[in-house]
Amino acid sequence: MTLKKKELDKFQALLLDEKKKILQHLTDLSESAEQELETGSGDSVDLASLEINQASIQKIGKREAYLLKKINYALKKIADETYGECESCGEQIGVRRLEARPVALLCIDCKTEQENTERRFSSKEEEDGDDDFQDDDDDND
Repeated sequence: MTLKKKELDKFQALLLDEKKKILQHLTDLSESAEQELETGSGDSVDLASLEINQASIQKIGKREAYLLKKINYALKKIADETYGECESCGEQIGVRRLEARPVALLCIDCKTEQENTERRFSSKEEEDGDDDFQDDDDDND
């Protein structure tokens, strides 16, 4: 069962609103970071604190930029009339899942399978002692 136009319009509005919020937040972060750098002076503790704050801002900015890419991809899928289709099995992603995670690319069954595979892979790496690699990105929600 594909999504109805009313549902698609609701998700499009939700995604556009979230996009607007993220863009505003990224602008605010950028302006805040610039102001801190311009006014940043003082002893080594002040400079260390400023550096930690800048790193935090950068990490938040990267996460939000990544989410922005996912939002743009979801909006493209709406335009292409493929929004809500699981990219793994092709089945419809449940409306409740899309309401909880509008940028979801996988249905709940495929996402669960993906997470179980990642867990098994992670457990195998721990057994092998290969913990040099860490991946912070969750590509397929």
